[in-house]
Amino acid sequence: MSMPDNVTTSETHPVPETMKAWVLGDPGELTLSEKPVPVPGKAQVLVRIDAVAICATDLEIIHHGPPAQINGGDPFNKNFTPGHEYMGTVVALGPGVDEYEIGERVTVEIHAGCGQCKRCRQGMYTSCHNYGKNYGDVDKGHRANGFTTDGGFAEYAVNNINTLIHVDDNMSDEEATLVVTAGTAMYGLTELGGLVAGESVVVTGPGPIGLLGAAVAKALGAQPVILTGTRDNRLEIGKRLGADHVINVRNEDVVEKVRELTGGKGVDYVVECAGAPNGLNEAAQMVNRGGKICLAAFPHNSPEVDVAYLVRNNIYLYGIRGEGKTATHRAEAFMRQKRFDATLIHTHTFDMVDLKEALRYAKDRVEDAIKVVVKNPQEQSKKVAAE
Repeated sequence: MSMPDNVTTSETHPVPETMKAWVLGDPGELTLSEKPVPVPGKAQVLVRIDAVAICATDLEIIHHGPPAQINGGDPFNKNFTPGHEYMGTVVALGPGVDEYEIGERVTVEIHAGCGQCKRCRQGMYTSCHNYGKNYGDVDKGHRANGFTTDGGFAEYAVNNINTLIHVDDNMSDEEATLVVTAGTAMYGLTELGGLVAGESVVVTGPGPIGLLGAAVAKALGAQPVILTGTRDNRLEIGKRLGADHVINVRNEDVVEKVRELTGGKGVDYVVECAGAPNGLNEAAQMVNRGGKICLAAFPHNSPEVDVAYLVRNNIYLYGIRGEGKTATHRAEAFMRQKRFDATLIHTHTFDMVDLKEALRYAKDRVEDAIKVVVKNPQEQSKKVAAE
């Protein structure tokens, strides 16, 4: 491909003029289309997407719209490509970029804040005040690939260098797509919660974030780590990832059991990853006085909350958005050091052309799918590029 003169490319990683990309039409409607390969600008690189994991938020975006925001509104029928948990290979460098090299394997964060609002200057770029303001004549510098700009269900994507994390050569493509999931758990546990070794943690909901939340908590030295859920097979995976105790909420009173395991006091910290209707109230009953609750799931309704109980017991409550600050870098380091085996949550792999079937597996939990990964065969990508 003929890139502008100020973009660095290499014959070892040729770039085609166009690429295959899935485009969102009406709600739930995806079409495999042809798009121009994007050109990296200042502080950006072009990533050849080698693998992308499917997140529950992708399903929300595809079927309902939010939290995606394209051209100031819902993402439907706007030539938008979703997908955000991807990894790949750097194949072109924007003007002035020398932090990365062509051929380097990377995984990506979602958010690149504007860098100029109050939250970005505090390092909270996942709460950027200019979220979604990058359309038409408006360009505040914000990007959130797969949310406000084109994402990873394609062959190539442009990423700000601040969103890139180097991937160790010993890490498979599939495992590398899970770094951002572990980074989300890390963000909640350390950046916002301040978890230190010896504190006790309950993680509710053994989905991808919940399972890796238990793994990260144990790797950080939490004691005990308690995982709750409804599926015994997933709870068993939680044990393999480091949970000291697991509780099937269909068989036991979860609050009573947590109190029993902690000498009646409750835990220091609850990470609510289930999004259950009464999840917040149960979390409040499980945490000790002065403890902290992190909300990491999206409930589908607005449940009634016992605010008086939270106030009386001095319980701290907050939500997290994404995988901010240095959390993803630290998650990759833990995975590189084999502090936990994130591949335990990877259950299925599909080719990119079979994305619709992969989404069905993820949505309907076919064959108890947990993390479904979609891949672009590298050999095919190189062949297309060379032609």
